[in-house]
Amino acid sequence: MGVNRWPMLGRFFAGLLALLMLAGCASSISARVTTYEKWPGDAPGQKYTIAPMAGQDSNLEYQSFADMIRASIGRTGLVEAGNPSEARFVVSFSYDNPMSQSWVQQFAEPYFPGPFFGPWAGYYGGPYGFGGGMFYSPPVINTPVTTFKNSLTVIIKDNELDGAEVYRSTSVVITESDNLPAVMPYLTNAIFDGFPANNGSVRDISYTID
Repeated sequence: MGVNRWPMLGRFFAGLLALLMLAGCASSISARVTTYEKWPGDAPGQKYTIAPMAGQDSNLEYQSFADMIRASIGRTGLVEAGNPSEARFVVSFSYDNPMSQSWVQQFAEPYFPGPFFGPWAGYYGGPYGFGGGMFYSPPVINTPVTTFKNSLTVIIKDNELDGAEVYRSTSVVITESDNLPAVMPYLTNAIFDGFPANNGSVRDISYTID
């Protein structure tokens, strides 16, 4: 008596689809960091101040992001000055998260003609190998996806060098949701991760999402 493989095949692909869905739920976030630097060797222990950009003095969002930078900048060896006039280094930053649309390749939704998936591509067969019949894979289609380019640029200038830039770094995280405040801690950490890095370097840094 032949064995009806279709219910078994359906359960197999249902499990496979669930596994792929779980794999797609990433538990990490990746930032691309571009850095330019001429960091002075005598900087550790020197004082810095954060200078607000024009019009940002009373911006609560800007102040919140400035606190995140303070929490990450300790890796530089700098100490925040109690009085801005005492600071050797001046830190400024800007941020943005413009929306754009891109195209990604995805499998088309499978249909369910019965208790099994279809159409899928490959072979099914007996317990000892391939054989039997053929099933087909879902086609790959281009799907529009809305994304947000969350970016942070930090610039540090040295007053002992007549205000010359000694550090400029930009971190970028692409997300599918508009939530810059939630992404900002990762952007600030990435800016100072491995500080000061190599001049002209481009790095991808990943963090586990809590």
